[in-house]
Parts: sequence; structure tokens; C-alpha cells
Amino acid sequence: MTISIAHLGPPGTYAEQAAVFYVNWLTEKTGIEAILCPYPSIAQSLQAVAARHTQLAVVPVENSIEGSVTMTMDTLWQLDNLQIQLALVMPIAHAFISCANSLDGIKTVYSHPQALAQCQGWLEQFLPTVQLIPTNSTTEALQRLEQELTTAAIASSRAAQLYKLPILASNINDYPENCTRFWVVSQKEAQTFDHTPSIHATHTSLAFSVPANLPGALVKLLQVFAQLEINLSRIESRPTKRSLGEYLFFIDMEADASEARVQSALAELKIHTEVLKILGAYNVLSINAV
Repeated sequence: MTISIAHLGPPGTYAEQAAVFYVNWLTEKTGIEAILCPYPSIAQSLQAVAARHTQLAVVPVENSIEGSVTMTMDTLWQLDNLQIQLALVMPIAHAFISCANSLDGIKTVYSHPQALAQCQGWLEQFLPTVQLIPTNSTTEALQRLEQELTTAAIASSRAAQLYKLPILASNINDYPENCTRFWVVSQKEAQTFDHTPSIHATHTSLAFSVPANLPGALVKLLQVFAQLEINLSRIESRPTKRSLGEYLFFIDMEADASEARVQSALAELKIHTEVLKILGAYNVLSINAV
């Protein structure tokens, strides 16, 4: 059996790296093989799954330095037929890639906004006057570096190897423990490729909106988790895009959606929310090597 997996491209991105790890793990565990399908944006990666163009997508959801990846969250809220199957946590080590002879000649640096932000201290120290240009991915600008000797890009060392480009500096992220969490996403009711039936999920993610922006609206919902002793590992707000001051809330629980206490919590939440979406129950895998 062969499946297709969408991810942010072009080849060499961290999303592709996480997808490669997942494919290797999946093949070893189940014998299933996969074809990787790069897309120009995170949103298009998820839309490919929703439209059944691919079976899965691997998308970043949270970075330990810069926080949530808002495009992932917003797109998951907009698409009703997707579910999280698995989480992957991968260490991130950025490399400074350029065909310039030294840092002195560089005038422009390209990368994804998250990567630029994760290296802002290093950039301010060594290249305080360069122009920073955000791109859709860390690898989008790599093919132009050979022709533009005053430009550089921030991407992975693996990307530099793939494009056969020199690395002028390694491990330039401001915090050495930098890591990103990815979600493996499928259609709802799709085959679960990676779960062992006897193992319960360790996390459940959900999102909801409240009927009105009233005092205590969020507190009432959070008290449901506290009373049932359900630990929350993340809570995040996003604008509804309908009106200023209206928000959606994304929550990660350290519990399986099938547990009785979680079912009780969800039943209570349905009463007090406008829209409640269960994004998925899943386990977490750590990727040890960059």
C-alpha cells in the first residue's frame, strides 16, 4: 500500500524533514510506503487532504520560541473534515546559507517569518543592517543564491546539502533547545495509519467559539477541565475574523477523548459554546536527530 503526504515545500523544508521521519517510522511499523507531495503553503497542504488529493498532511503547529503557527490553526478551524492522527516534535537547528565569500558582502536574507524570528538575535549581532525578506518557506529562496552573491537564506543544513549550497554559519537560532511540533492530519473517519489499538491517546486537541463576549465566558469553560482534573498543555486564542474582540480558542488536553471524564467535559462544553470542534486524539513522537 502506498499513500501520499502533503507538506510545505519546496523540498528541504523542516515540514518535509518531519514528513520523511514519519514515512520511515510508518514504513517500519506497518509496511506502508508513502509519496511526499510539496505544496506552496501550509493552508494548501491541509486543503489537499480535505479535497482528497492526498491522504495525509504534515504541518507545523507550534514552535518553542515563536509560539503557534497561526496558518495551521486558522485552516484547521475552517476545514470541518480533518483530524489529527499524530504529533511529531522535532529539534530545529538553523543554518545560514549563502554563496558569498563572507558575511560582510550580504545585503539581503530570505527565510520563513518563523525562522527569521528564531534567529533575530544572531542577525542583529552579525548582520544588523541587512534587509530581511519573509518567504513562504525556508527553502523558497535557495535556488536564487547561486546567481545573487549578496543574498543569503536561513534553512536547515539538510536543505543546504540538497541544493548543494555552502553554509556560512551553523546553529544560528537564538535558543539551542529550539523545537517545533508538527501534526499529522488526515480526513475524519480515514484509516488510522499509526495507532496501536491497545494504546490510548495521550493528547486531545479541540477548538471552540463562545456565543458572546461576556465576562466569565472563558472562565466557566476552563473550570470544567479543572473540576474534572484534566490538565491543559496549551490554550491559545485566535480572532474569529468576524468582529474585533471576538475570539476562537484552541486547547490541548493531556487526556484521551475516549476517557469518561473527557466525555463529560465535552458534553458540558457543548452547552456553553457556539461551535465546538474535536480536532483529534493522538500520541506524540519525538524526533531525536535534526
